[in-house]
This record gives sequence, C-alpha cells and structure tokens, in this order.
Amino acid sequence: MGRIIAVSNQKGGVGKTTTTINLAACLAEKGKKVLAIDMDPQGNMSSGLGINKEELEISIYQVMLGENTIEETLVQGVVDNLDILPASVDLSALEIELIDVKNKEYILKKEVDKIRDNYDIVIIDCPPALSTLTINAMTTADSVIIPIQCEYYALEGLTQLGHTIQLVTERLNTDLEVEGIVFTMYNATTNLSMQVVENVRENLELPIYDTVIPRNIKLAEAPSYGMPISMYDSKSAGAKSYMELAEEVISKGER
Repeated sequence: MGRIIAVSNQKGGVGKTTTTINLAACLAEKGKKVLAIDMDPQGNMSSGLGINKEELEISIYQVMLGENTIEETLVQGVVDNLDILPASVDLSALEIELIDVKNKEYILKKEVDKIRDNYDIVIIDCPPALSTLTINAMTTADSVIIPIQCEYYALEGLTQLGHTIQLVTERLNTDLEVEGIVFTMYNATTNLSMQVVENVRENLELPIYDTVIPRNIKLAEAPSYGMPISMYDSKSAGAKSYMELAEEVISKGER
C-alpha cells in the first residue's frame, strides 16, 4: 500500500511547492513509483513538473466533483516513475461547489484509495490556507511534511497549522502524524538562519529532518523551465539537498 504524504504550511512562501516538486522527482529518480497531487489552485506544482495548465482539459477539480476518474486525469511527468494529478485555476471554485455535499472532507481519500496500491509514495501539495482542499489532503494522508523557511517569521502560522493537524487527527483521520519539519531557504552565511534552526529544534517537540535545503538560485530558476532541480541542474546544491531529503524519506518509510 502506497504511503501518502501531504506537504503543508498555512504560511505562504516557505518552499512548500518547491519541496513537493523536487522531493517527488528525487524519489522517482531513486526508483520509487510516485504520484504527485496538486491541490493548490495556483497549479504551480503542475507547471513546475512540465504541465501546461492552459492546455489542461481535466484536472483534480473534475475528479473532486466526480466528473472524471483519477485514471482519466493522470498525466505523465517529465520524470520517469512520476505521475501527476494536475490542478487548474478552476480548483479555486471547489469550496463553493461542495457546500452542500456530505462527507466532502473525504472526497480525495475515496478517490486516491482506489489507486494508492499502484504507487510507493503519493505526495500532495496543499494550498497555503486552511480550506476544504487542505482538509481533503490531510484526511487522505498518512503524514505531513512541514517546510519552514529559515527567516525571522519562521514560526508564524506554525501554531495554527499544528492546531489544524491536531483537529484533523482527533475528528477526521486518527492515523495522521507529522512526518517531519524541513528547513528551507537556509543561508549558511547568516547568523539568522542558524538561529532559526536552533530555535525550532529547541522549542518544538516534532520530528525534524537532518537535511536542510539551502537558498539556491538554481532552485528558483528550475520551475520556469518546467523541470525539477534534479533535471535542471543535478550538480547544484539544491539538487543534492533534495536527493538527501528523498533518501531520508525512504529510510523513514522503511523503518
């Protein structure tokens, strides 16, 4: 049975989608069969993996409304072993569409359960907000990876996210757990980055990955070419870091 990981942080600009794209690609390059699901109406994960959002006829939106199956909607990515369930801007209307729908928190789970055995790992990119989309991702997932940027406001929103995860665990998905925190945008030349890492390690009783993702210009450039960093520049510090994170994720799953 495939392991399902949601990548979430209610604070925007923390490297959430960058982490989803590159972790999914690196896991696939390491031989894992991976499904990446885009639950963010901005669709940046989809475009970052080479999908033209403007040409999409069906997306996760139609799957959530029951108009199309996941199998019909899957798109092959630019990476072998990686399938994508893409998003389009239509997804932003889903909240209204589902107002009167019963058990709307479990729509994604019901659909993903049909195909999860086809994959080693399913990774879900959540929107940077608490919404029906985020709740669906968390009821579907086994665990949550939380990217935190190494900046002054790193802990902003983390308390709120922790409360959301706790509520989901208590009321909707008793098996949900925190997979781990990933530090992103780390700048080794500043004291601030080091202080943020130390502060989080000292104050949060949550699992933290050893791998730290550096602030890296190649990481910022790669999405505009529709490529994960491992294909855009495999020798960059960003690529090496995400490969190391993929190894940690695999190792944790095996334990």
